[in-house]
Amino acid sequence: MTTNEFPAGAGDWSSLIADLAADRAGELFPTSPAAVPDRETAREFRLDGGELQTIIDRLPADFARTSVPAEASGAIPGHSSAGADPFQNGFRPLVAPLAAAPGGWDAQAIHRDFPILSEKVDGKNLVWLDNGATTQKPRQVIDRLVYFYEHENSNIHRSAHTLAARASDAFEKARGTVAGFIGAPSAENIVFVRGATEGVNLVASACRSRQKPGDEIIVSHLEQHANIVPWQLACQETGAVLKVIPVTDRGELRLDEYGRLLGPRTKMVAVAQVSNVLGAIVPVREIVQAAKRYGALTLIDGAQSAAHLPVNMAELDCDFFVFSGHKVYGPTGIGVLYGRREALEIMPPYQSGGNMIADVTFGRTLYQPPPARFEAGTADIAGAVGLGAALEYLSALGMAAVSLHEAELAAYAGEALRRVNGLRLVGEPPERTGVFSFVIDGVADEAVSGRLRAAGVAVRVGHHCAQPIHRRFSLERSVRASLGVYNTREEIDFLVSLLRNLR
Repeated sequence: MTTNEFPAGAGDWSSLIADLAADRAGELFPTSPAAVPDRETAREFRLDGGELQTIIDRLPADFARTSVPAEASGAIPGHSSAGADPFQNGFRPLVAPLAAAPGGWDAQAIHRDFPILSEKVDGKNLVWLDNGATTQKPRQVIDRLVYFYEHENSNIHRSAHTLAARASDAFEKARGTVAGFIGAPSAENIVFVRGATEGVNLVASACRSRQKPGDEIIVSHLEQHANIVPWQLACQETGAVLKVIPVTDRGELRLDEYGRLLGPRTKMVAVAQVSNVLGAIVPVREIVQAAKRYGALTLIDGAQSAAHLPVNMAELDCDFFVFSGHKVYGPTGIGVLYGRREALEIMPPYQSGGNMIADVTFGRTLYQPPPARFEAGTADIAGAVGLGAALEYLSALGMAAVSLHEAELAAYAGEALRRVNGLRLVGEPPERTGVFSFVIDGVADEAVSGRLRAAGVAVRVGHHCAQPIHRRFSLERSVRASLGVYNTREEIDFLVSLLRNLR
């Protein structure tokens, strides 16, 4: 048998990979039905990304979307794979990226994991360089969402039927996946919210009850509006004062000035780990440790870091950390607030109703402990499940590998952009991710974006919800190109060629 002759509907992977690894098939797949190969299987059989892709492509579509039996991954109520058809409920969608097979970083294989990147835009190949605004979704996330709605859809925690148990298990499994991805001590540290913006607003709202006139809140000049305005509202309501850490002409935070801003009145320090305009990587651990010397709480906005850098709550040692699902290759409408247990326990509810209630009379209400206390109403259940799949995808790639790939690509992009005549980068921080905002002398931003759009290149134009940092560089707006796991040097070259022909 060759890889072009896989039998339709086959359920035993030992026969499907016989040509590639006949001598080892039996030891890995002694029984049937067997699992679709994932990263570990590929490594065991010494398959490269192309070979694994070939295997998946030769299977019937439904079989290619199945993965490990439910018992192998922690069965949920109502599921059984004993004697089951492999297309039925006993199997989960494949979540390991095909690109994670041995042989190094395979940008083309990763590219194939994202269906929309094969889309034609006005007849042109799509080049997605707007990852700072949102990321595209891999097939593994899309399939997980489809599977949820086809096999698990229900409200959670409240019903006694099988689908409610399946949905509840999937939702809480996603919470555990998030905790593992960011190095949180427990799933109980993870609050599901609509996105990073709601996470910041939740913390700002809850902290108002503990603030008084003259207290001080510190943010940085790098912040996007969602990490400025909630604190301004808190100051207006409580009489607290907002302080701002300045930046250098290169876009680095002035840590010397930060040290002078700190004092006994400092109650909160809220900063982004990565700037969404400059791509500057902020030394957040040092910022957190300095704040702790004054007993201040700390919040880190990870909206632009969680998909690009390894993050670990034990290392950061912050009180709160927020990020959005749609910027880590997951669905829109879902996000995460990590909170240190002691910090969450002293916070009052943000909204009320639904799962956050423990007991209600007309005289008083008792609330659930965190995280349920902050998850009023029906959650975005499918969104949380999809977010879990996205983080599993990134974990299979390896965040160290992701960070290295993007750092190399960012260095290449930076050098290429600097060679474009008349192009001025907004800030030149020494440590950065793949976020590049720029203007071109004598060329309107709309003309730049129009030329790129006509060629199928997606970038962002405007103030990127960060007017203060633009004005720090005497600008009102800029063009922003931002990189992700699926971007390549060839796409950077294409972008630069288009920019060079604008003047």
